[in-house]
Amino acid sequence: MKTRIQELRKERRITQNELADAVDVTRQTIISLENGKYNASLVLAHKLAQFFGVMIEDLFIFDLEEENL
Repeated sequence: MKTRIQELRKERRITQNELADAVDVTRQTIISLENGKYNASLVLAHKLAQFFGVMIEDLFIFDLEEENL
């Protein structure tokens, strides 16, 4: 799943470590999310959206074809 995490993080000049600490995950989780290799749980998606002040739908780009649904 594609996300806008890296884009928003860079706009705000936040490191991966700072974001990881803010939402209580590891830096590796942030890297995996940014690279589309990991889908966030609903709880994590909510934490990230709150951190950036956006709606979950604005942070995660859901593509039905990509998800094979």
